[in-house]
Amino acid sequence: MPPGGTGVPARGAGGAGLVAVRGGGGVAFVSGASSGMGLAAARAFAESGASVTLADINEAAVTAAAKQLTDEGHQALAVVCDVTDEDQVAAAVDSTVETFGRLDMAYTNACIQIPPTDAAEESAEQFDHVNAINLHGIWASMKHELRHMRAQGSGAIVNCSSLGGLVGIPGLASYHATKHGVIGLTGSAALEYAPRGIRINAIRPGTIDTPMVSDVIVRGELDRAEAEAGQPINRLGTAEEIAQAVLWLCSPGASFVIGVALPVDAGYVAQ
Repeated sequence: MPPGGTGVPARGAGGAGLVAVRGGGGVAFVSGASSGMGLAAARAFAESGASVTLADINEAAVTAAAKQLTDEGHQALAVVCDVTDEDQVAAAVDSTVETFGRLDMAYTNACIQIPPTDAAEESAEQFDHVNAINLHGIWASMKHELRHMRAQGSGAIVNCSSLGGLVGIPGLASYHATKHGVIGLTGSAALEYAPRGIRINAIRPGTIDTPMVSDVIVRGELDRAEAEAGQPINRLGTAEEIAQAVLWLCSPGASFVIGVALPVDAGYVAQ
């Protein structure tokens, strides 16, 4: 078991082909898993019967999250991982396979939001930082997930983009650039790996009620009432709703879905 990890070994995680998450079984890897959409997805995988690795930079939070799952009888492993460091990403994915025997599903979710900044004033440090997590982190995660899935000839990956992957918002140019980049990365890799039995897709969450969004609201960078009114459903989404979309994209029910950037945004971009 890797340093900083907590969990229990898998019970025969082998088997050919993509394991149905709704029918139980399989092994999943989730980055950014200590809170919000990542934690909801990790819990959804576990409750569906999968063994799951929760990876996050926040050691205390991710360890507590994995322990809660194992205390409930699920198979979960916590791994401390900074997705800007490719070596840490590789080690986290390798630990998953060493612990549970294989890798069937992955939700590459770790991301950050940045303060609104005039495009002519944004620092190179902020641009590099948001790209290091939101785009480089997705790239590194997908790269090392694919190394294992390629060897077994099966798997499903869901990358986290955003409604910001198709639209722009003043003051957030670099953030939106990362989310557009995730969609391009997903589409190209999906075409490359579809013939090898691996499906790669992305999701585009709308405004979701998560700790990250709450922080943005508290800082005065987002008005909750305006955000709710801007979505046809007149409310924010929940992390659990995103998790269900991730599970579906990883399931055999989505076996003919490849290379899409699925909107889970209450109709925002349809307006």
